[in-house]
Amino acid sequence: MTSIVKAKADDYQLLADIGKQSFIESHGRSASAEDINVYVSETYQEDIVRAELNDPKNIYHIMYHDEQPAGYSKIIFNVPHHNIESLNVTKLDRIYLLEKFHGLRSGFELLNFNVELSKKNDQSGMWLFVWKENHRAVRFYEKAGYKVIGSYDFKITETHSNPNHQMLLKY
Repeated sequence: MTSIVKAKADDYQLLADIGKQSFIESHGRSASAEDINVYVSETYQEDIVRAELNDPKNIYHIMYHDEQPAGYSKIIFNVPHHNIESLNVTKLDRIYLLEKFHGLRSGFELLNFNVELSKKNDQSGMWLFVWKENHRAVRFYEKAGYKVIGSYDFKITETHSNPNHQMLLKY
């Protein structure tokens, strides 16, 4: 049984833990272990996650599978980008699913939940960045109808960045 719930202010530790683990699972081979450890320790600090969670523009949802936390999403409405003509587009800032929940179609369920939420809020599409070498994720988004519209260098540390696709799903 899967459920998706809006994250509460006191969910910051859970979000930080899922973020760290899933980033390492999906991007752990994209840079040196030292660079990955620096990135996750800086990005998923409790104070940073708590501040993001309390910012009303950030919309977090947590997915549970059989009452176990399986992943989460973070979207932001009305985030235009120079590669996109429309101004009322949603940025899918994060969608993380722990590896042990892959293959259950949970990722599609969480993505579709966010797409429907975006549509209900008068958005004309959803865009994201995805590491080019994360072939599983790229295929996942392509199956969902996303198209590559640009590229972006995602900064892991001061000395390392990963090439990303920018992808867009138009409604």
